Formats: sequence, C-alpha cells, structure tokens
Amino acid sequence: MKRIFFSILILFILSACSNGENNDTTEEEILDTKNVEIPSIIFSSDKQNSVIDEKEMKSSIKTYLDTSEALYLASYPFQGMIDEGKGLSKSELEKLDQIYKLTKENDENFSNYISQNTLPEGYLKESERISRYITGINGILYEINTMLNQLTDDIEKEVIPSVNIDLINKKSDVVNGREQKKIEEFLERKGIDTKAFGKNSLRKSE
Repeated sequence: MKRIFFSILILFILSACSNGENNDTTEEEILDTKNVEIPSIIFSSDKQNSVIDEKEMKSSIKTYLDTSEALYLASYPFQGMIDEGKGLSKSELEKLDQIYKLTKENDENFSNYISQNTLPEGYLKESERISRYITGINGILYEINTMLNQLTDDIEKEVIPSVNIDLINKKSDVVNGREQKKIEEFLERKGIDTKAFGKNSLRKSE
C-alpha cells in the first residue's frame, strides 16, 4: 500500500514539473501503456428492494472483484513508469483518469447493490467487508483522481498539489492482511472463484 501511495504521489510531482509532457519516453514504454486495455464492463445492477438469491450473490461478488482486479492491472503499467521515475504524457494521464473513474463507479455500484437489497443469509456482513476493503484500497486513487481533475491551474502556476495524508491513514483500519485473510476464507468457504487475491494478483495486502 505504501508503494502505491508514493508511486501516485511521484506521478503528480513529475506531471506538474513536466507540464504533462514526457519527451524522454522510450518506444517500449509507449507500447506498454498504449496497449493497455481498459475493461469495458464493470459491476452494475439496477435492482432495489429485491431479495437476492445465493447464486446471483456469488456471481455479483465475483464480477465485482474480478473487475476491480482488471482495473488495477490496467493501471499497473503506468505505476511501473512512475516507480522508475518517469513522467506521464497528457494522453497517459487521461487514460489513467478513465481507469480511476471506472474504479470508483465499480465500487459505488457494488456498495449500493448490497445496501439496497436483501442478501442471502450469511452474506451481508462479508459483502460489506469486501466492499470496505476494496473501496479502502481504492480510496487512495479517488483522492489522487480528485486532485488530477483540479490540477490544470496549479500546473500552469508550477504548484505541486498536496496529498490528503489523513485520508490515507484512515484506510489502514480496513486495509490490512487480517481483513484480507477473512475475505479469502469467506470466498473459499462459499466457493467463489475470483482473480482477486490469487497467485497472479498484484493487489495482495502486505
């Protein structure tokens, strides 16, 4: 989690200093970010005041977690560039912004779904835990994305934006290895096979 935070912080520092331009990007790096495929489908449901059966609930959790993982994977090439101390071009920032917006929408849709419907017995508490955990991780991205949308004037003035450290610290209460373990045990117990938290997942909590 710390690595993600500092990586994104570097993004804004580099972007502000370069004014959104990056003339030193190599051909390989351009290909890495250019070929990023942003998921076209996220979790969504128009159900309200409905009784959700277990089969649908399992499918909903799987879709939500799989989409969350896919969105994070889409952002990863950009984070790799940031970790190497390279700035992002305007088009790359726009693509990253799109990923952040879809991530937020995915989280909000799932949160509304579990709060506005009657879930199967034994699913409400753990679904809320999953929602808090994933939204907690992504809360860092939400904060950065908000600053991204307010950056135009500051960049022109060569002002580096500040980061809401209090918001970051609050996420530690719900984003930790203990909470992740409880989620993984629940998923295994219910037989929900998801790409999130698996061997190839890049979002395993430290």
